Amino acid sequence: MLLNSKAVAILLAILVGSITTAFLSLVSEISSQSLIVGGLISFSATYLLVFITFEFLVFKEISKIYEVMNKIRRKNFSFIEEAEDRKYINPLKRINKEIYSYAVGRQREIEELKKVEVFRREFLADVSHELKTPVFAAQGFVHTLLDGAIDDKKVRVKFLKRAARSLDSLDALIHDLLTLSQIELGETKMHFENFDIIETTKEVLEQFENKVEKKGLHIAFDQPYDHPVFVYADADKIYRVLTNLISNANKYTDVGQITIGFDISGDHVTTFVKDTGQGIPPENLARIFERFYRVEKSRAKGRKGGTGLGLAIVKHIMEAHNSKVSVISTVDKGSTFSFKLPLSKKEDIEAVEVDDLDELVED
Repeated sequence: MLLNSKAVAILLAILVGSITTAFLSLVSEISSQSLIVGGLISFSATYLLVFITFEFLVFKEISKIYEVMNKIRRKNFSFIEEAEDRKYINPLKRINKEIYSYAVGRQREIEELKKVEVFRREFLADVSHELKTPVFAAQGFVHTLLDGAIDDKKVRVKFLKRAARSLDSLDALIHDLLTLSQIELGETKMHFENFDIIETTKEVLEQFENKVEKKGLHIAFDQPYDHPVFVYADADKIYRVLTNLISNANKYTDVGQITIGFDISGDHVTTFVKDTGQGIPPENLARIFERFYRVEKSRAKGRKGGTGLGLAIVKHIMEAHNSKVSVISTVDKGSTFSFKLPLSKKEDIEAVEVDDLDELVED
């Protein structure tokens, strides 16, 4: 027998009608017609009440639960959005809500696992390629020397220098991988302090002056900055951000200049690094902060060099500062990278200046 709301209602109505008729028959001076009418009224009322209750409050909700379970089994989560912002009073509806919540959680876990799996495959492929290139290069130079080239002094020196450069590239790659991993895992602690970002930028510029001049480029501030601009951030990490951005600008700029500037607005300062390089195609802009992602289709580093992790490190450092790095770029005209930091409070700046004065007196 198929159990449904109509069948349950009929069974209960017959039972209640029979009990009602039997009870009325015990009462003296009641006619047979009255017993039949009483039994029918009891049957009808019970049937309607039970049918409506079971149909709309029980079986309907149970059917929905089965429907949800079947969709989950088929990995169809299209119903999730329908469950948003609903209030449930019926216990069965609450169960349905719990199933919805469970399905939402499972769907998110599945999506995250898929993303992690894709990322893991891509990361392993990228790391394998990036490690293989310098290792094979150094290995080739060393084996060539061992096979007899070591007897030629000129060849020996040239190959040893090339092997050293390959090993330096490998060391830089491993260092950047460790840095990125530590930042992502939260193992790198941020040491926030008040410091002059103008002075920090000048130190970075001094580091790149020779490299930029050798390429025939010009690097400078967009205007004279005679007064310090104090920000509240991790000085060492911001130094790394500036280093990576300027290095990236130098790497992809062959003609023109690299300009660094600051835009103070409200209680924040925006630092930008602008170049006149090759620019970035629109379809690549969304991915340039991914690990090992390069705009060039060829995976060979060629003359560009780098580990392919610089912009990824910049992104994570700025996220640790509750900020982000932005980029505007036009192909063959150049790119502008920028990031925003909070300005130091006046009282904090005065405290820094007092400390600096005390150090000068002690000296």
